[in-house]
Amino acid sequence: MIREEALRLQSLVDRLLAPHRRHIANDVNIHEVLERVRSIILAEYPHGLQVKRDYDISLPMLAADKEQLIQVVLNIGKNAVQAMQGSGELVFRTRVARQVTLARKRHNLALKLQIIDNGPGIPEEIRNHVFYPLVTGRAEGTGLGLTLAQTFVHQHGGTIEFESRPGYTCFTVLMPFGPDQ
Repeated sequence: MIREEALRLQSLVDRLLAPHRRHIANDVNIHEVLERVRSIILAEYPHGLQVKRDYDISLPMLAADKEQLIQVVLNIGKNAVQAMQGSGELVFRTRVARQVTLARKRHNLALKLQIIDNGPGIPEEIRNHVFYPLVTGRAEGTGLGLTLAQTFVHQHGGTIEFESRPGYTCFTVLMPFGPDQ
């Protein structure tokens, strides 16, 4: 798993450094992405953390860049786990959103992915700036994780939002399943 993750990250960095290339869209099962991230997070935090699944297994395939989606979920998930100091509950939830407008385009169907934690919540003083580069609530944080997540979601024609209070933070990603959806 470490070798696969290192290769995935190298490919992602290579594509980040090549500005003329956007994402590589293929058919992606979002649940495979979530299971990959779940295994990475649980390998890093094997004790005191529950990562629950609440999947709609009827979802169609997503036309997306799998490595970028893994990075989106991993960045949000790791932020949540770090805020909870490795102990708490993280939930990955998938649903279908119907009749959604994303990037000024109407879609019959879209993916609604929610990443929910029961941590302390996002500090009030950074809530309006969490997607800005170099904004972090941790002394050892880089402040790039959510910026990258937002960039990747936008490249897929989607949106990312959050709701946060003590004991509940929910990041919601909406993305079209594909150009015809």
